[in-house]
Amino acid sequence: MRLANGIVIEKEKTFGQLKFSALRREVHIQNEDGTVSDEIKERTYDLKCRGQGRMIQVSIPATVPLKEFDYNAEVELINPVADTVANATFQGADVDWFIKADDIVLKNRQGQPISSQNQQAKKDMPNGK
Repeated sequence: MRLANGIVIEKEKTFGQLKFSALRREVHIQNEDGTVSDEIKERTYDLKCRGQGRMIQVSIPATVPLKEFDYNAEVELINPVADTVANATFQGADVDWFIKADDIVLKNRQGQPISSQNQQAKKDMPNGK
């Protein structure tokens, strides 16, 4: 069972401040014979979430470049959606929640998101500034 389109999230109320922690895992595409391919489908990152009072995991598509932000860098999610997967059991159902987003971007000192293009341009500059 899945929600049709997920639940759109009001970022500030749900998450509050988000800080980057690390890449948690990469999900690979399966070949037709069931073996795992080298092609990455999505990446899941750990983020410290002040609004939830704990670490959350957020998955973004592999088409977005790998995120290698500094530990505790303040970030923002672009178009986050919460969704569920439920599996029937003898006593009801087990439900797992997950969060997906289009991207994870750094926030600047004024708390505004920095676009991915600007982040790459910064990395390409001498001293990364």
